[in-house]
Amino acid sequence: MTRLNKDTIVAIMLLCLCAVFFWATFDIRQPDYGVLMPSTWPRVIIVALSILCSIYFIQSIRADNTNGILEREPGFTGFFKYWRNPLFCFVMFFLFLASMPILGMLIGGVTFVFVLMGLLGGWAPRQMLIHASVAIISVGAMWSLFTYGLGVMLPVGMIFNPFAL
Repeated sequence: MTRLNKDTIVAIMLLCLCAVFFWATFDIRQPDYGVLMPSTWPRVIIVALSILCSIYFIQSIRADNTNGILEREPGFTGFFKYWRNPLFCFVMFFLFLASMPILGMLIGGVTFVFVLMGLLGGWAPRQMLIHASVAIISVGAMWSLFTYGLGVMLPVGMIFNPFAL
């Protein structure tokens, strides 16, 4: 019998959480007007998350339990070496939020994704091209969807205001 690793347990918990969220969408009130139910978008997002969590679960079962385990060195520097990536993410997200009034959602989001991918994945020229493509396409698509498709007013910042054009 194989022992469950931490990733498998986390994946099972995430799948259960997705099931609870999906069940909760049935409590969303259905109005008498319109063609699209208010529960449609939450269900689409929850199904996408469930698919990703299922992939995570399958990969966690197939994974070698000893592969990639980083031993933590003692002391202050060992702490920062061990938790380097999560600390990068938190610091970068704080800087993203702090720069939001100046850069806005579009420029700030692209910058945040690009720099964070560079910090976590490296700064080689080929990688930077991939990071820039992912940042521009993913943030640009989400920004366009929310701004033009759903009519959500996202922070515009001082540099670029698409509504002043």
